[in-house]
Amino acid sequence: MKGMGLHYRCIAIGVSAGGMDALSTIIPALPPTFPIPVVVIQHVSPHSDNYITRYLDNISAIKVKEVDEKEKLKPGVVYTAPPNYHVLVEENETFSLSVEERVNFARPSIDVFFQSAAEVYGPHLVGVVLTGANNDGSAGLKLIKEKGGLTIVQDPQTAEVEGMPRAAIAATKIDHILPLEQIGPFLVKLASPKPGKKGRR
Repeated sequence: MKGMGLHYRCIAIGVSAGGMDALSTIIPALPPTFPIPVVVIQHVSPHSDNYITRYLDNISAIKVKEVDEKEKLKPGVVYTAPPNYHVLVEENETFSLSVEERVNFARPSIDVFFQSAAEVYGPHLVGVVLTGANNDGSAGLKLIKEKGGLTIVQDPQTAEVEGMPRAAIAATKIDHILPLEQIGPFLVKLASPKPGKKGRR
């Protein structure tokens, strides 16, 4: 994963209400050879059968699977949070699952994953907040920004539910506020190393 000329080593996506449509737009835009692991934390019912993971895997070229405990993050995979577990990433870039208390009424919590990933990846992390009803993700996105990572928020006007994008925008200076249909192609562009093409980072 390192040594590929890629600046980013993990993409963390947080989403809640309206997530099915948002993820069905973004994930199929990623090619099977996408060189950065993607971790999706979506608020789901504790009793969910995680239908959305199977659905996304069926409609996408990239592999979509649920996180397993102690699994190593790999490029070319989109990982989804299992129902009723917080997901964290360890220093050795493996997942750990936790049944600690709910955060922002949610388990999985977006903030829990964003904050753990920000500590591990620092400036090599991309944080994305999509449609959703509360403010989960805003504290985590703020930490990603503080650690030098890249922050992306779905334009609230294109979000099914504006609460989470608006809370994230209020929490920190966001690098890119993008309409839903532009987020997938933008991630693909981020994952294409073109040294020396653009002087900005």
